[in-house]
Amino acid sequence: MLTAVWVAVVAAAAAFIVGVAVAIYVMLKAARLMTESSATLASLREREDVLIERASTAIDQVGEQIAMTETITASMDDVTAGMAELRGRLNALAPAATPSTDGSRTALTWGAALVYGVTRALGLRWAAQFTSRSNPTQGSPGSRHPAQGSPRPRRPVQRLPRPRRPAQDRRPTPVAERPRAALTGRRSGGSS
Repeated sequence: MLTAVWVAVVAAAAAFIVGVAVAIYVMLKAARLMTESSATLASLREREDVLIERASTAIDQVGEQIAMTETITASMDDVTAGMAELRGRLNALAPAATPSTDGSRTALTWGAALVYGVTRALGLRWAAQFTSRSNPTQGSPGSRHPAQGSPRPRRPVQRLPRPRRPAQDRRPTPVAERPRAALTGRRSGGSS
């Protein structure tokens, strides 16, 4: 039979064996972890080198862009200086119009406007008279058609009906849209 001492020795031996097994298992896991971490560190070092190369390439490209920007800025400064010089030359060639104190320019401007207006009005009036004389549908009742020797037949003027606007949209026709007397051949100048 086993005594208490033997039971204690067997229990101590079993505990020692379990402790050694656990220690071996932990050491194997630690060795695997150290191997994986060293491989990860090696790949990180490789990636770090690639990242450093990419960063240096990007910094070089940025430096080139800054140099190009400085070149463009310098050329824009040259263009601005050239434009200022050109503006100065243009101002020297054609100085700004200064208002005359004697009023001669103002009178000249008014005179030119008056002459233009009179010639324009006369031209429109003569054009209206010419078209009324040369138009075969319009003429005096006693005038004769040259080919037939008989009075010209009058054709009735056909006018299209105007579309009616709703009551809320009825407002007087603006002056700019009304036909003018010289263009329509009417003396009153009103629309029908």
